[in-house]
Amino acid sequence: MGRYHFTQWLFLFLLLAAMPAFAKEKGSKELVIRELKLDYPSPAIPFYHFQAELELPHPAIIEVEAAVDGKVLRFTDLHRMGDVGEMNRPALSHRPPAAYGLSRDGTMYHHPHLVGWVRWEPGKEYEISITVRLKQHVQDSDGDEFLRTTQKVTAPEGVTVFDPAWKNYKAIVVSESAGIDRKREPVEVLLPFYPDNAGQLIRDIRVVSVDPKTHELSEVPCQVYDLQSFLEEDDMEPDKDGNPSREVPLWMGTVTARVAFLADVPARSSRVFLVYYNNKHALTKLWQTDLRVQGDAPGLMIDNDQVSIGLHPASGHLDQITLKSKPGFPLFHRMETNGAIHWNPGVYTPPLAWTHTADWKPPAHVSFSPGPVITTVEMWDHLKGVPEVDASVRYNFYPGVPYFISSTTMRINERIDCLALRNGEIVLKRELITHAAWYDAVRDSVVVYDVAGMADLTDLLIEADVPWITFYNEESGIGFCGIQLDYSNAGLESRERLLNPYIYITGGPWIYWSRALSLSFQSSNMQQMIPGMKGNFFAEKWAYLTYETQEGAKPWAPVLSWQKQLTNPLRVRLVEEVDERVSRSVHEVYIDEGASGWEGRETSRH
Repeated sequence: MGRYHFTQWLFLFLLLAAMPAFAKEKGSKELVIRELKLDYPSPAIPFYHFQAELELPHPAIIEVEAAVDGKVLRFTDLHRMGDVGEMNRPALSHRPPAAYGLSRDGTMYHHPHLVGWVRWEPGKEYEISITVRLKQHVQDSDGDEFLRTTQKVTAPEGVTVFDPAWKNYKAIVVSESAGIDRKREPVEVLLPFYPDNAGQLIRDIRVVSVDPKTHELSEVPCQVYDLQSFLEEDDMEPDKDGNPSREVPLWMGTVTARVAFLADVPARSSRVFLVYYNNKHALTKLWQTDLRVQGDAPGLMIDNDQVSIGLHPASGHLDQITLKSKPGFPLFHRMETNGAIHWNPGVYTPPLAWTHTADWKPPAHVSFSPGPVITTVEMWDHLKGVPEVDASVRYNFYPGVPYFISSTTMRINERIDCLALRNGEIVLKRELITHAAWYDAVRDSVVVYDVAGMADLTDLLIEADVPWITFYNEESGIGFCGIQLDYSNAGLESRERLLNPYIYITGGPWIYWSRALSLSFQSSNMQQMIPGMKGNFFAEKWAYLTYETQEGAKPWAPVLSWQKQLTNPLRVRLVEEVDERVSRSVHEVYIDEGASGWEGRETSRH
């Protein structure tokens, strides 16, 4: 009987002893990691990373810190689970370091999704620690709770990563939006670097594409050019009274460079390209494409598998172009004064003579940058005989395509009064062309005109924003087209002052089209002088395409596919790691003293 009571008492004691521990465990606040993985770059997260799906004990405003093998990560992205978008598209949201320095995240989280930039190696094990601060308000308080958990995770195996000798990389997401499969399409981006990581960018940069299915890396042709350095550091010395000038630097020394590469991007898709750099032992890699250059600037010969192009030896302007599939039918002008195909910008300010950029002999400034992806020729000077007007002409040539890009600008430094202010002129020998065609917005149709039978000095009037305009020859089967990519007029000291702006075609010993910004010379009152105002600025960009005409009723039809492609360039987004030297707070300089707008702001809960 006594033994029975003893046994019953012992059972009750053990039950009571266990109850506090059980109750504590049931009511404990834990940070739960539902899923943790290391993953490959994708358009939504275009870098090597970890993803963690977390579960909090209750909804809260939070701050999160992640560490990998004991090292705290600077680049982390926090999302609500419902905000995580498609992995095959660029991300819609991101909070950069400046955001954390200016405005705390007041979002209410319960099942947050955390991403961290981790340059993992295949098959290697990593220890990932996540610390969450549960907050009662946006601002920190003594009542905040800290939860921490650590898990080990093994990186995927079987797919190699890029050589770790390259210490850094930047991610670029390239997207196609026009429904056209892009093959070896040139992409140009401007990239910033810290000076200590940019000692030999031309030698060590490598660009690789990431296969979205296999995750394999493939190096693509690239080039690095147009490096610019700003090496001055912010002066953080105290003021004359010994007070700190500021808590963090306003800027850091920076090197910028243009990087061009050839991209394959299927229609309506996004692809990731990684730009690796910072390897002091890297050797220069010479890429070979079909883009070739010969001669001395400005009179260069540019050649690819599609066309051969000659630039005028005096002015550097387009002088001759030959489609390689039709080598017996080169296009040229050589009928008037300088004889080039490309003439403008230009002005006519009597009693001074007509003057065009094509009249430079040579321009004061010529810059030539050859490369396997983009060869650039740039010229700028004041117009010959008219120092009040500066102008520039820039050409970009590419491998494997029958077009090049021309950009022209004109700036009026002091007022001129003129009979002609023009841009965008293309001139060909009359006998080389039988027809012109262009899309007419007013008629909503393509206009085709027999220019071979057109009376001399008859003007065909075209809208200033014409999307494309082409000359072609029905007998030779050769066409030359201008596809308008950009066009803008602006003024600083005064608004632009244009008389009836339009584009026109006219014929004589030659056939040409030109943009009339102000052209009273070809108006009913041809002797009225129109002012070009100080500070007025004119710019445009065209793709000039040489092509074989198509048989049938629409010889100009090949222009349409090129026009769709060239006016819908690949979309580019740059994503960079947060460097350790980036400050965790932000200091801004305002032009006037007063409120910044952030004072007393309480970020609302969402």
